[in-house]
Amino acid sequence: MSDENKETAGAQEPRERVIGTPSPARDKALLADGDMSAPAGAGEQLDEASAKRAERIVALFFLLAFAGSVAFIAYYIGWSGRDGGMHGVLRARESNFWLGGTMALSFLAMAAGVTIWVRRLMASKPIIQERHEFAADPQSRAVFAEDFMAGAEDSGLTKRPLLRRTLLLAAAPLGLAPLVLLRDLGPLPEKRLRSTHWGDAVEKAKRQGKKGVRLVVDGTHRPLKVTDFAQVGSMITVLPEGIEEDVPHDQVLTQVAKAVTILINVPEEKFKPAEGRENWHVNGIVAYSKICTHVGCPAALYEQTTHHILCPCHQSTFDATDAAKVVFGPAARPLPQLPLDVEDGYLVATGDFPEPIGPSFWERG
Repeated sequence: MSDENKETAGAQEPRERVIGTPSPARDKALLADGDMSAPAGAGEQLDEASAKRAERIVALFFLLAFAGSVAFIAYYIGWSGRDGGMHGVLRARESNFWLGGTMALSFLAMAAGVTIWVRRLMASKPIIQERHEFAADPQSRAVFAEDFMAGAEDSGLTKRPLLRRTLLLAAAPLGLAPLVLLRDLGPLPEKRLRSTHWGDAVEKAKRQGKKGVRLVVDGTHRPLKVTDFAQVGSMITVLPEGIEEDVPHDQVLTQVAKAVTILINVPEEKFKPAEGRENWHVNGIVAYSKICTHVGCPAALYEQTTHHILCPCHQSTFDATDAAKVVFGPAARPLPQLPLDVEDGYLVATGDFPEPIGPSFWERG
């Protein structure tokens, strides 16, 4: 190997460093030469011509932030309320896109305006503050007041009314936005949870001379016969037959969410029907609302050995053999029960849930 190659190879080998010695990186500057202690900015003296251009740019960004905030509030109150709006399932994605986009535009425009303001319209004079006793004498307070006013003047907040006014204009809607978002606490369900599509479907079936509406499997819409559900310990989610045809298209998901029901086959000898509900089951096959009475999560787990229905959100537990009474967890009341019967070998519901579905804390009108 030549001497030149040896020198090149040696230069590429890492140098050993003794612990405790200063790092060789301290001898190298990562930034350009100059006074690195001084903040980056427009310099100690401003070029008024370029400052005017920057002022107009900053004002434009503040106006853009104002427009984004107003668009957020207008969409939230106006357009998002159409056809179920953000409180409906069908338009949730559209609402999230426009609400998030307009709010992001407002914050980004505000940040860009403030950044340009600091970088182009504020002098870059280093400020040194000496630390003394906490209690300041009158002279120090006077000096502070003088420095504060000088800083305010230097920032341009006092002598540039266009920036001050557009900044206040951009910030005003952002202050109102949290008040508008209080709308998310409502609207309350009021009386809408007192009934589900089960009631309407049963009335329609009875007008046709039937006992009730058939139960269909969620997803396949196949009607259930008693023989199809004869295995003890089985659980399945069911809906009223024809719900998608009987309900307006924009209300299907809402009505399905209210009517969703779990069908469970518990041992008939262990079943303890509530008073007045002795005929609400078919050989131990019983139906309960799938909506947990705590905060509305789907109570979709079932323990075959204990015959307990569990809600995975907060571990509320209900006894399927005893009218879905609460045996554990924060839920305050049992799951509403659906009355069942048999017609032509098919399982049918003969009425709606006798009490409102959903969490106990909702106002029920």
